Amino acid sequence: MRKNIIIAVFVALFALTANAQEGLKRVYNEQIDPLEQIDAAISQAKSEGKFVIVQLGGNWCPWCLRFADFITNNEEISQLVAQNFVYIHVNYHPRKSKEAGKAEQTAELLKRLGNPARFGFPVMVVLDETGKVLHLQDSGYLEEGKTYDLKKVLSFFKNWTPKAVNGE
Repeated sequence: MRKNIIIAVFVALFALTANAQEGLKRVYNEQIDPLEQIDAAISQAKSEGKFVIVQLGGNWCPWCLRFADFITNNEEISQLVAQNFVYIHVNYHPRKSKEAGKAEQTAELLKRLGNPARFGFPVMVVLDETGKVLHLQDSGYLEEGKTYDLKKVLSFFKNWTPKAVNGE
């Protein structure tokens, strides 16, 4: 009987967590090799004269999904992003990244991106067309209440466009 109560409590907690993310699109592909994903984005950015923004996080992270939803559903932001960046969602799960076979890949990923996990999630990494890390953005500075601040988010993107960085 006691075992059934404990199981019921865990099921209820899981349901509450799932409801907290209800309505938010899962944007992280957990099956793709993140290093290959970044390489493809860099190649595309180079051919299009853009920079890459890596949004590091995962489908497990409500704030990661909120940010993806926020920038997708705002016309001004989505146009600014489309014109200047190849935007990718790179999956990272702190606990699963330590599993056998993933530890080396995770270490290489984090090193390549300037060790951004120290800022929490999501964290945005701006890469130039060669893959050089230009900026790490702690998304906490872009938050406002339970969402994101439009002016702060726009400022972040505008300040890291290729034209802004290159002084054009």
